[in-house]
Amino acid sequence: MEISEQNVKGEAHILCYSFAIQGHLNPILQFCKRLASKGLKVTLVSTISASSKLIKTQSCSSIDVELLDVELRDTPNNSKEGERDESQHYFEHYKTIVAPSLAAFIENQMSSNYPPKFLVYDSIIPWALDITKRFGIDGAPFFTQSLSCNAIYYQFYREKSKVNAFEDQAMVLVPSLPPLKINELPSFLNGSGTYPSIIDLCLNQFSNIEEVNWLFFSSFDKLEEGVNLVY
Repeated sequence: MEISEQNVKGEAHILCYSFAIQGHLNPILQFCKRLASKGLKVTLVSTISASSKLIKTQSCSSIDVELLDVELRDTPNNSKEGERDESQHYFEHYKTIVAPSLAAFIENQMSSNYPPKFLVYDSIIPWALDITKRFGIDGAPFFTQSLSCNAIYYQFYREKSKVNAFEDQAMVLVPSLPPLKINELPSFLNGSGTYPSIIDLCLNQFSNIEEVNWLFFSSFDKLEEGVNLVY
């Protein structure tokens, strides 16, 4: 019995946190299943608003699902110009509500039979890295968009002053990608100044990537094998 308990406590436990919208839940869920297939204990964590989207996942024997019981305002509508303040306030609210709950969940898990070794967190909440440091575990962001998109975002992040300064350029050069025309960029980066809140969200994903040891991306092996982030 003593040996068995030691083995249980030594099993690697990975936490994966996802923002509760389908475009983030699906790729992170698939990543969780991939980790579980390697024999790891995996827990997918999100907020209670994800319950309806995860109802089938909860019966999946390969991973556990934990939903933080927090009350959040509705996600802002980013369809119009000038809604940067609304979106900024929402994500400030999100951090204020979710960060303490996530920290409390991890703290509780640290004293369980399966203390977590690692937190894979949704890249749009880079502040999650500060929580992992508090508990002495490692953490890394998971980027749900393609590596090519993130290579473009990262280039804009490094040159923030130029985000709306490409209107008159014929081509945009991004390391590891072929020359791109303005109309080949994500629409909110084409110099028109539309969707400013989405620009903020996409670029802030990189605010602390120099502090992490790992970066995870949702991609396709052969489709994007030549793409990389240069930093």
